[in-house]
Amino acid sequence: MSTETLRSACARTDDEIALIANSMRHDIIAMLEAAGSGHPGGSLSATDAMATLFFSGVLAWDPQDSSSADRDRFVLSKGHAAPALYALLVQQGFLPHDEIVTLRHMGSRLQGHPDSNLCPGVEVGTGSLGQGTSIAAGMALGLKLDAAAAGTDPQRVFVLTGDGELQEGQNWEAVMFAAHNKLDNLVLMLDNNNLQIDGHVTDVCSIESAAEKFRAFGWNVLACDGHSIPAIREALTQAVEHTGAPTAIVCKTVKGKGVSFMEDQVGWHGNAPSAEQAAVALAEIDAAREQLAAKEA
Repeated sequence: MSTETLRSACARTDDEIALIANSMRHDIIAMLEAAGSGHPGGSLSATDAMATLFFSGVLAWDPQDSSSADRDRFVLSKGHAAPALYALLVQQGFLPHDEIVTLRHMGSRLQGHPDSNLCPGVEVGTGSLGQGTSIAAGMALGLKLDAAAAGTDPQRVFVLTGDGELQEGQNWEAVMFAAHNKLDNLVLMLDNNNLQIDGHVTDVCSIESAAEKFRAFGWNVLACDGHSIPAIREALTQAVEHTGAPTAIVCKTVKGKGVSFMEDQVGWHGNAPSAEQAAVALAEIDAAREQLAAKEA
């Protein structure tokens, strides 16, 4: 199946994507409660962007083959948000749902940071912050070179980074490299929730204005509400249509989005919910699902 055919086959409506994102949030809380450790805040803030990316028709993936040569690539640079990726892989059919409770267990495929040697659908092991953008840029260049030799269009590469992660200098070497090589098959999505493990990003070591920084390096830059599926879809559509330069999408997000007591709270960067807290969170997520289902009906 061709790359374009796969992209079309993966497309869902905005309402369908909203339900997928809700299911992902449910699974994120469930797996973190079962594990007793992990990172809920950044997983929840990235959920809408990840769900829209994989189900809007801009990224090709084959439900029958996670390593299909025709696939586009996704790199989760902020690897501590692995629960969001595992929840997504369940929605794609690459993981059975009952496996989520093995998160962070010895011998599990679902480690605290994604491991491409263990888990289908994971392109590369990440979690050493700042490296994913470099990896994605290398992938994008390799795919462009292969496509040029074959006389075809290159597959796309998408990378999701965090704003705290952009404090790592290696990112900016990769940003410079990508612009220099005109990697217009590369799209970076920034989970701009302004929180990291030890406080607000703007207080710890500000990266603002991130948009102006990317623009200064020669990138095409877009911005959107990182929890509005139509807005994310539109930004992604514009990004993949742009030629001559890579694109950065600054997604303004809320850490812990979807669970009211976790939202915009630095304490939920790396603490798992207790059984009682998980029950409250899941009830809130389930109530949101009922509203979404009623809207779709």
